Amino acid sequence: MTAVLEPTLSYSSSIPRAHVHRAAICEVFLTDIICESYPQFRLGVQLPRVHSYYSDHNIVVRQYDPLLLLETFRQASILISHRHVDAPLDAKFVFNAGALEVVDLDAVRVGPAPAAGVLDATITAEKRRGADIVGITLAMTLALDGSAAATMSMTIQWMPGDAWDRLRQRGRAPLQLDPARPHPLHERVEPREVARHSFDNVVLSRIGVDGDTVRSQVLVDQAHPGLFDHPLDHVPGALIFEAMRQTALVAAHELFGLSPRMLVLVGCDAVFESFGELELPTDCAAVAEAEICSRQVVLSVTLAQEGRQIAHGRVTLQRVSASTAALDRIVR
Repeated sequence: MTAVLEPTLSYSSSIPRAHVHRAAICEVFLTDIICESYPQFRLGVQLPRVHSYYSDHNIVVRQYDPLLLLETFRQASILISHRHVDAPLDAKFVFNAGALEVVDLDAVRVGPAPAAGVLDATITAEKRRGADIVGITLAMTLALDGSAAATMSMTIQWMPGDAWDRLRQRGRAPLQLDPARPHPLHERVEPREVARHSFDNVVLSRIGVDGDTVRSQVLVDQAHPGLFDHPLDHVPGALIFEAMRQTALVAAHELFGLSPRMLVLVGCDAVFESFGELELPTDCAAVAEAEICSRQVVLSVTLAQEGRQIAHGRVTLQRVSASTAALDRIVR
């Protein structure tokens, strides 16, 4: 009898950074990929316990940043597209929509060793142009050290560089982008208002409250090493998700008196409607949908540039119980 060996994921090194569109090796969080039966995939994940952006949170529990999980899911979608759907390495990608849910806060606690993760992904839909696949929708689940931690659905598409250039030129032409409007990088809100330690990781300024709506201006700092790992010609999705979270934290405090230190993100979804231009000011607005008895606050969030909406979505924040916070201090 011949034994059949199941393929196993390797955690010995990260995958090539070009395959997930990263410039810095330290920004790559995937280690391997296995496709036993298309369209199902299994990927190896290792998350850093310390990171200048993802670890800079002034909250009462020590956990992996949900937006780090989101970035890991994004990298998985890119890797699958290049390795198994024949997307060229020089193709330009568009992030159409995504919905993240943290399913177990205990599973995302930072432990004594870097978290070893398994990310399961299934392509649930394909976008075709003729015979070619030019986009996919994925359903993904991430388990950390054996415990289910988060899920995400994501839709992306890609195109050749010349098609990208035509698309960008067509979209930018009517916007009158010259002269560029400056971003007031010196006017960041206090880090504690958005549960951060470092001013460098604050992406908001000019907070205003109008009834049940909290508004902010988003700071587009192209020198940020995490949000702008490499040069881009538009406002990246990672910055939009961070602006949504920070505006939601401010709104939870302004509207409900909740401390940002006692809130963690457990859900975030976004639909990207058009490109955010680097030359234009970006505004974010959050409106509370409900304060739910299960300790969650849900907020609808929109982003716009000079009245043109570029993205909309929803942020769900969960209040951390005093007992959970006390236990986390003991564990530390």
